[in-house]
Amino acid sequence: MQDGHVNRIFFRFFVLVMLSITAATFVIYFAFSRLFGDPLDDIARRQAAAQIFLLEQYVDKAATDDWLTRLNNVREVSEVRYDLIALGEARSALPDSRRAALDRGEIVLDPSSRSFYRRVDLEGERYIGSHEEVLRAQNLPVDVKQALIMEALRYIIVAVALLVPIALWSRSHWQGLQSLSRVADEFGSGKLTARSQMKPSASIYPLAERINHMADRIEDLLEAQKSLLHSVSHELRTPIARLEFALELLDARAKDPDLSRRIGAMEGDLRELNSLVNELLDMSKLESARNLQAELAELAPVLRGCTQMLPPSPQQLDCTVPDDLGELEIDARLLARAVCNLLRNAQKYAAGRIVLSASRSDGAVEIAVDDDGPGIPDEEREKIFDPFYRLDRSRDRATGGFGLGLSIARKAVALHGGSLRAEGSPLGGARFVITLPV
Repeated sequence: MQDGHVNRIFFRFFVLVMLSITAATFVIYFAFSRLFGDPLDDIARRQAAAQIFLLEQYVDKAATDDWLTRLNNVREVSEVRYDLIALGEARSALPDSRRAALDRGEIVLDPSSRSFYRRVDLEGERYIGSHEEVLRAQNLPVDVKQALIMEALRYIIVAVALLVPIALWSRSHWQGLQSLSRVADEFGSGKLTARSQMKPSASIYPLAERINHMADRIEDLLEAQKSLLHSVSHELRTPIARLEFALELLDARAKDPDLSRRIGAMEGDLRELNSLVNELLDMSKLESARNLQAELAELAPVLRGCTQMLPPSPQQLDCTVPDDLGELEIDARLLARAVCNLLRNAQKYAAGRIVLSASRSDGAVEIAVDDDGPGIPDEEREKIFDPFYRLDRSRDRATGGFGLGLSIARKAVALHGGSLRAEGSPLGGARFVITLPV
């Protein structure tokens, strides 16, 4: 997923560069058209330079009474067709933007028809009525298509010259980001020793170094937290065992019924504290995938076995697990612990019915635990998976617990590469859904 995201980033960057080059091409064209005239006219004028030179330097240099003679001489030897047409006809053949230039006696090119127009003169000096006629030259050696291809080729060469260094520069960034993505995936999956091995000459080496420093700090903090949790939990067991032994002795010697009841309550508190220590130790063992002992196992027997591990309860427990769930690579003990935690949670809150179900699709297996209890508000369906989080309702205080069961279940499922979420149940209460990849 991370690789695909990085690929999309660079694909968008490439598209952005191409669009920028295309936009720059149009901006250049329109800017030059506005400042220096249409580039196509300039191309056509260069291609027709010989004919224009012949007209200006040979025909126009003739004496007044010899002008038509020289024009006829040019007609005989040139493949270009020269005609004299009325000024009104020429004006109608040209767009409004070019008529003013024609009126001023300038040569007006029409690349689309491969021709140019120019008035004979402005004062009628060459022959009678010459100021009312226009010289039209047709079949000029003008090939705008070839010129456009040449211009396009120029822009393509410029674009390639820009894209090659950009591509080389981007490739080094892309490889670096791919490496960082893999490190992030490994680190996120619980491999806290994952680090980026990048040369100092790499373009994103400073970023990789900062990420490595961050990973070192996170690993130190998590290891310190895990070590503290594990050490404190182990150290608590010794005074708990001493207190249990002392209370048993005290209870054996107590003759006052009221004192015996108080001792019994204290023993209950100690059992609860001992249970909390055990759950804290379990939490500390689920911080890394290294504790996962996965192997191929049939899923259906594992789920059915969870129903046999529950304490007796007045609720009806239905197990609708099909036989065709197939095999999955799982830690059967750990997954069973997660499902049992969900079932025990359902026992606390269900009014009369609990359902354990499972189904398999092409890409995943879903395991669901439903109950007909009071349910969980939408805004708290994520918070309940936080350690020690308890819903602020009287039913929570009555059922007890430490708020670690659901957190342990989610961590156990996450180590299998799956997810655990809370939903509303068709039974009216809460539904917990485990999704495991196939």
